[in-house]
Amino acid sequence: MIFANTIRGWARVEGPTLMLLTGDPLYGEVRETGERLELEKTPLLAPVSPRKIIAIARNYRAHAAELGNAVPEEPLFFYKPTTSLTPPDGSVPLPRHVGRVEHEGELAVVIKTKAKAVREEDAKGHIFGYTCANDVTARELQKKLGHFSQAKGYDGFCPVGPWIATDIDTSDLRVTLSKNGVIAQDGRTSQMVHSIERLVSYLSHQVTLEPGDLILTGTPQGVGPLVHGDRVEVSIENVGTLRHSVTE
Repeated sequence: MIFANTIRGWARVEGPTLMLLTGDPLYGEVRETGERLELEKTPLLAPVSPRKIIAIARNYRAHAAELGNAVPEEPLFFYKPTTSLTPPDGSVPLPRHVGRVEHEGELAVVIKTKAKAVREEDAKGHIFGYTCANDVTARELQKKLGHFSQAKGYDGFCPVGPWIATDIDTSDLRVTLSKNGVIAQDGRTSQMVHSIERLVSYLSHQVTLEPGDLILTGTPQGVGPLVHGDRVEVSIENVGTLRHSVTE
């Protein structure tokens, strides 16, 4: 199923139609109200309100190589603040004086139930669904500082959406990012160094994962610059397409 968040509340996506729901699918039972909206004419909100955004670095070998980095033996992760969230069709503001800013299209995991020290084989039971994300990065600042969170934590640096897809097989999905209609990144989730189940289990042994938490699972090769006026699309097979713009 596909769940979208609107100003009118949560909805189930059925083709071009939004079926409005009562309640929040992450936190209990929902039912249809009988109201319907046209998807094309309805602005969508970010489909998550996480307490934590955790992002995985260097989880695709080709991406690590293109930046001259080794692939870590254990998952390498960092945090992005919740103020970095940008909704579907929103705009990423470019901060001044940080130099080059780059895109990183990714599959993101939405946590369903509290997860603490879970086994890898039990990880799927703690996942609600999946969405698209762009781990926007101030690359020059990252290289200067030698760490991740500051360069990736600016307001608006985490576009997410357009919705959450549940009950899908994520073992080999195509992940692309297009900039102004031209594909810049093109990879498959089967190329991940650490699987989604491995990531959820590993993280849960260090921090308690809570309902609604968001995990960005890494980006394929092809990262590149973002400038004012760019239109970006992150498309993930069987999930959807996240669109956003870039402004100064």
